[in-house]
Amino acid sequence: MDSKKSISVIIPNYNGASLLAEYLPCTVEAVSEAGVAHEIIIVDDRSTDDSVNFVRMNYPGIKLILNAENRGFSYTCNRGIAAAQYELIFLLNSDVKLTPDYFDHQWKYFSDPGTFGVMGRIIDMEGDGIQDAARMPKFNGLKLKTGYHYYSRNTEDRLYTLYLSGANALVDAAKLRELGGFDEIYSPFYFEDLDLGIRAWRLGWKCYYEHQSICRHKLSATTKNYKTSAWVKAVYFRNRFYFHAIHFDGIWSFLYHCQVTLSELLPKLLLGQWWIWKSYRQLFADRKKIAVSKNRLGKLMHEHHNNSSLFDVTSMIRRSVSGKTVVRLKP
Repeated sequence: MDSKKSISVIIPNYNGASLLAEYLPCTVEAVSEAGVAHEIIIVDDRSTDDSVNFVRMNYPGIKLILNAENRGFSYTCNRGIAAAQYELIFLLNSDVKLTPDYFDHQWKYFSDPGTFGVMGRIIDMEGDGIQDAARMPKFNGLKLKTGYHYYSRNTEDRLYTLYLSGANALVDAAKLRELGGFDEIYSPFYFEDLDLGIRAWRLGWKCYYEHQSICRHKLSATTKNYKTSAWVKAVYFRNRFYFHAIHFDGIWSFLYHCQVTLSELLPKLLLGQWWIWKSYRQLFADRKKIAVSKNRLGKLMHEHHNNSSLFDVTSMIRRSVSGKTVVRLKP
């Protein structure tokens, strides 16, 4: 029988009062059904709606942490991680609806000391369309991306995933803290969950996908609270640039910068998409911040006697499906 572990649920929140009212009861039910010691921590990122009062009035047993200013996803989650007291940390978005038996099929993964974490199947709020499954990586030039989502109909298969969705990631608390949580260079959002997963892989830890654990997700329910479409795009591309700059070294870093310039910057400027210039400029302006992240990861890899590259991680995940019959889905 798989050994169960205690869970700290961490929910970052920004102006999500209506989402908490709708989906928090399902979280409470699922973690209660798990039958383990648990706590729920909501970290509020300086909401301007009624989120804080809602939690205080309706869930006095939930630990509520308040940011003094709006700091974004990484910082907000990291405050919850610092306050968590249990063996596993479950990172959960406020717009996710858990099924009552969500955790039942996840305990088995933590019998393996090499497991970093596991995520479940994310489906539409209405219907059963799959939004997120295991992610198979591929390179587009030197741009790492999801080639396809996949799952297996064989419930005995253990499937690797490129990274754990920040919307529903159950992770080993000690390993998460050793990694330093999410890298706050990606604030306010985007790419922090990919970066976390890649850092785990590069230390030799595994990220899994469990198809029998199901949750529902309300698309675009959180990022729509932020500013303009152009601003969101600028953040997305900036963080994509940061990610590759952190995880590429030497000649690969140089070649990636060349690819970015030729295939991202110039075409978008010619189309009048001026927001890309801000993203590109920050890639160079924040060289010192990027160097800090690279050096921190390099030190951990040295301590763990692991020198895996992005290419090594990608090859290992792609090889892992050999001999398995998997169903592929478009990303």
